[in-house]
Amino acid sequence: MRVNPSMVPDILADMQQSQAALNVALQQVATGKSVNVPSDNPAASANMVANTIETGQVDQYTQNVTTTLSSVQTADSALGSVVSSLTQAVSLGTEGANGTNNSSDLQALAQQVQGILTSVVADANTSYQGSYLFAGTASTTVPYTADSSSASGYTYNGNNDTNSVAVGDHLSVQVSLPGSQIFSNSSADVLGSLSSLVSALQSGNTSDISSATNAISNALNYVSQQRVTYGNAESQLNSQETYLQQETVSLTSQATSLTGADEAQAATALSQAETDNSAVMAAAAKVLPDTLLSYLAIPS
Repeated sequence: MRVNPSMVPDILADMQQSQAALNVALQQVATGKSVNVPSDNPAASANMVANTIETGQVDQYTQNVTTTLSSVQTADSALGSVVSSLTQAVSLGTEGANGTNNSSDLQALAQQVQGILTSVVADANTSYQGSYLFAGTASTTVPYTADSSSASGYTYNGNNDTNSVAVGDHLSVQVSLPGSQIFSNSSADVLGSLSSLVSALQSGNTSDISSATNAISNALNYVSQQRVTYGNAESQLNSQETYLQQETVSLTSQATSLTGADEAQAATALSQAETDNSAVMAAAAKVLPDTLLSYLAIPS
């Protein structure tokens, strides 16, 4: 019986289809994805593009929050140190103004306050990852440097601008205040009041000591109020960090739903594809030689 030579294209087509199905099954098992090229599922692929873009944005916002949160916490810690220093200065000033100290005692108190002034300037020059936190937006500039021509003995080199950071779509958080507002404000001059107390203690003028101490007390209250900005920023950043973490989980889940392959189903599909491919190849091995032989035997 002659085998119909027209079976050859059909058998070859079956082999190609079977091999293609096997390749898809192998790729799904290997990658864990049901969509590896757009043609696998055009609709899912389009949605996945949007998912990838949004995921990138969320990742960037998350990085902004993480970096900025650490910066805000560092700044707040520095201001906490300033509050402690000013509290100590008020105590020393109060002691110096009580009228019971001799010249040697007052000089010793002046040295202690001078040390506090130096410490506060160091806090005002706090940096985080190479950026000065109290220089306004001039983050590469040392905020305060010694200046003998200044009443406080220091001059401010930054600017008066504030920093804000984007942590979400249409959401920015103010994360800093300039040093000029915190440490050398005309109404509550932290550095100036400390410098005045040093001078008053050195001169021994009780009235001047008392006046300088009151100025430091006002500066202390003022700095405590400024810390509210950093507390609010930290609260907003923590809240946004929680939201972004939830968004990351949601986007990951969406991506899995769009392109992820069910492991059990993928394994079953691979097993079936291997079985089908083996059957097609076995059939082809039996049929093709006879078919080709019959084709060659047809008289011209």
